[in-house]
Amino acid sequence: MESRYPIQLHLNGESRQFEVEAWVTLLDLLRERAGLTGTKKGCDHGQCGACTVLVGGKRINSCLTLAVMQDGQQVTTVEGLADGATLHPLQQAFIEHDAFQCGYCTPGQLCSAVGLINEGQACSVDQVRELMSGNICRCGAYPGIVAAVTEVMGLQREDGRPYEPGTVPA
Repeated sequence: MESRYPIQLHLNGESRQFEVEAWVTLLDLLRERAGLTGTKKGCDHGQCGACTVLVGGKRINSCLTLAVMQDGQQVTTVEGLADGATLHPLQQAFIEHDAFQCGYCTPGQLCSAVGLINEGQACSVDQVRELMSGNICRCGAYPGIVAAVTEVMGLQREDGRPYEPGTVPA
């Protein structure tokens, strides 16, 4: 019989208990045991960012961490960003800037953007691009993604004007 370990996660604001084998990734726990399928399994090697979630407000690739390593942590997935029917400002900005096409990468992009803002290190469009580069979009919705993130961050164009819906950072 395989050993299981009890863990507790504060998952999207709710305390949840699980029993997991030592090798279960956080991604697999979220999708298969917690029923939170917003977080996507892309490459399963930490290279695409589709599995990005927030742990303690910081972005991580959930495919690269074991669930037992996150015992007691606060985990936020894309399902936990909205407040009921009220979208997170980034979710609204993604809609306004058409920052998604097929939508597969969108949950990871959103969580990564929230983490980026929490980190407070991006002060320019180029820094947003660089710090979001771990999240791949096969459809090429990067201009909309960057526009949405920069608008929510309140970054301005070189001419001092803010980014507004429908505009694309240069």
